[in-house]
Amino acid sequence: MGREISGVQCEVVKVAIPVEEISLTPVEQRKAELLERIERRFERPDAHFELGKLYQVDGLWDKAEYEYNIVLRFVPGHREAQTALVKLLLQRGDEAKANQYADIYIGQVSGSAHNSLVLGHEFQKQGLGDYAHRCYQQALRLAPSSARIHKQIGYYYLSRNDKARALEYLKRSFQLDPYQPEVAGELGRLGVVVKVPQKTGQNPKMPD
Repeated sequence: MGREISGVQCEVVKVAIPVEEISLTPVEQRKAELLERIERRFERPDAHFELGKLYQVDGLWDKAEYEYNIVLRFVPGHREAQTALVKLLLQRGDEAKANQYADIYIGQVSGSAHNSLVLGHEFQKQGLGDYAHRCYQQALRLAPSSARIHKQIGYYYLSRNDKARALEYLKRSFQLDPYQPEVAGELGRLGVVVKVPQKTGQNPKMPD
């Protein structure tokens, strides 16, 4: 259908906007889904945590910090949220506050070798090696005969390309528990050949 404007016949053309141009990106769509879940029920630590991570990736520090604090209000021992919050504070340039929070979190697990190890592993996943090392050493003081802790510290030093220290801790781990084929493999790659003993009663023809 045409329309006359000032004596000139004009055609009205409807332009269809491609759906792709107005749709949300996958990340924005996921944010919307998480916000909808939280709107339905606020007490969803997993949703708050995932939303915080998305905000952190986007550099929305205040929003990410808010979501992590909500997680920690519901789950005070949420190690992933604790370490993510410390990482966020460092990214934002607030080193003093990051150190303060790290001290608090490390102190909270000072009576448990297991929890110290878990927290250290989460710090390591965040790329926060110094905090991870403090946790691992704390765990080792609490359980000096733990093969698992020695193994984790060995892997920590491997990740930092400190092969001499990695070898020291992996050898000690294997001495404490020789039934660790993965540790034996790492020792082999470091030039130390060890053999995993056959477990008692195990059919030698069957794989471990």
